[in-house]
Amino acid sequence: MTHDEALKELSRLAHERAFGGYFGSDTLIQAGLDALLAGVESESLAMLAGLGRNEELEAPDLFDRVLYELGLEVNVPADARAARWALVYWLAGQMVDGSLDPAVGAFRIWRDVAWDLDYPDALQPLVVCAYNLDDWGEDWGVPVEKLKSEAIEAAAHFLNRQSSAGHG
Repeated sequence: MTHDEALKELSRLAHERAFGGYFGSDTLIQAGLDALLAGVESESLAMLAGLGRNEELEAPDLFDRVLYELGLEVNVPADARAARWALVYWLAGQMVDGSLDPAVGAFRIWRDVAWDLDYPDALQPLVVCAYNLDDWGEDWGVPVEKLKSEAIEAAAHFLNRQSSAGHG
């Protein structure tokens, strides 16, 4: 793992946790160890990476300190609706930059956000992509890669449209 890949993984874990995802201490410790071995430097990183089994309860707090020291903290809006929109932006961005499988990203936008926001028009193309990808079968006559490409295009369009118009 390279230095940049390690930072990207720490950032991904930070975002997932900020949006309500849970990771066991073992995952946080392993991410710290990977980052340390990749040459990432932070005052608390070695402490996180070196935690033993009987110290695992310290991992979440140390992970948060590492994020702070590296400037990777994620601030999610307190307003639930704004937080859902922030999640869409993050997922769509990951789909576009290739760090998240487009089928996974579209499905999460459909499952974790669209329903909560009462299916806003801005998310309809992504929801359609998620539905098609979730329902896809070999007999469709359309390669799944084409549907994934359409999901990436829908995510890019969402990001471009929303950045020029504001969301919601």
